Amino acid sequence: MEFKVVELEREPVEFDLQFAPGGIDYGDEAEQSGPLAASGRAEVLHEHRGPKEIVADIRLKGRFSGDFEVPCARCVEPVATHLDGDFDLLFRPIGADSGAQERSITADETEIGYYQKDSLLLEDVLREQVLLSLPAKTLCKPDCKGLCPRCGQNRNTAACNCEEAPSDPRWEALAGLRGRIKS
Repeated sequence: MEFKVVELEREPVEFDLQFAPGGIDYGDEAEQSGPLAASGRAEVLHEHRGPKEIVADIRLKGRFSGDFEVPCARCVEPVATHLDGDFDLLFRPIGADSGAQERSITADETEIGYYQKDSLLLEDVLREQVLLSLPAKTLCKPDCKGLCPRCGQNRNTAACNCEEAPSDPRWEALAGLRGRIKS
């Protein structure tokens, strides 16, 4: 869904949509396994920067909810994850903040996004919000054994015949130290 500044200036747009799996590309980070529900409101806020300069910001406020599959951090098997979240975002025309002089910005200004060509795609916003809401590390189970670093075998499903990693010859001087230390 595309939000155009010209249309939003006439009246705000309410949305309540369902996105089918495959409708939004999340890269290798996640795969949508069910419908993604998104609802909210888009409106234009006019920012007055002087007597003749008005910037048309798009405010997008809403919520999303959906089921995803995220790769396990150790064995890369898909892990079912439900994500939902709220967002209240402000988007400014690209180039509106560019200027010849440097200036400090407020903490609120670090949260501003930018749009191009007088419109904003809801799909782009949802992609960003879903990726930002993913857990930092997802495991299929707490004791996941991961992949063998030599052959790539999933150690949760089968043991491999690979030897343990060869010892580093720089540590051989310390190899017998444990036996020589008296308790």
